[in-house]
Amino acid sequence: MAKKLLLIVSTLLLLTLSACGGAGKPQIVSGAGDITSAVEQYRALLGENNGGEPGTKGPSGYREINWDSLPDELAAPNLYVSDFFNAPDAPRARGIVLTTPGEGLMVSADSDNPSGTLPRFGNINPQYVDIFKTFSAERLFSPIGSNIVVLTFFVPGTNIPATIRGFGAVYTDVDRAHTAFEYFDVDGNSLGKFETPLSNNGLSFLGVVFDKAIVFRVQVTYGTGALGPDDGVGDADAAVMDNFIYGEPQAVSQ
Repeated sequence: MAKKLLLIVSTLLLLTLSACGGAGKPQIVSGAGDITSAVEQYRALLGENNGGEPGTKGPSGYREINWDSLPDELAAPNLYVSDFFNAPDAPRARGIVLTTPGEGLMVSADSDNPSGTLPRFGNINPQYVDIFKTFSAERLFSPIGSNIVVLTFFVPGTNIPATIRGFGAVYTDVDRAHTAFEYFDVDGNSLGKFETPLSNNGLSFLGVVFDKAIVFRVQVTYGTGALGPDDGVGDADAAVMDNFIYGEPQAVSQ
């Protein structure tokens, strides 16, 4: 009887691991307010910063985007190009493509942009200039006309689909609890949903790391509503992002 029970438990464990791609329980790193230590801890879990060179650098390491190198013509009031950080040349070969069901994607203007656009999405709502804080000065990222962004990954600088070990990001002004990240494998199975810590008018960080590179797609939710003049009315609460940090993309096995 004991042997049969052990066999049943072992079988259930194997099925559970199989459903998660055999990667086991992920590690979660989060923080609010002063998030520096949380960000450093997450980077350390992934390894070294692999920069923006094309090609895969091996199973360890990470790529990072802080948006500040973006040229003015691809920042507010203009829309962001979804595959800008998957160009075939350094330093833009970061292996990530971003899409949204909304009107488009936008990176906020910096303070000395030639069009005089207000920074930190002040072009959408002037109050954002004072509300939104930055982790790495001074641009931020958000969808427009939606609060959803879908991230897909490629071998940096190519169109070869890839998976990653994990994804983490800095949020600014998370006022209400919501599911921030949902991770999916290559078959579209959910690997889990995760909430980000609250930090009204401040910074939050959430990062998740799996044992293996099994994350094929990440759906990111920005607060409970899209950026706009009605932010804060009723249940609408917009939150935007600063740094993206994610594991080195690995080619999907054919």
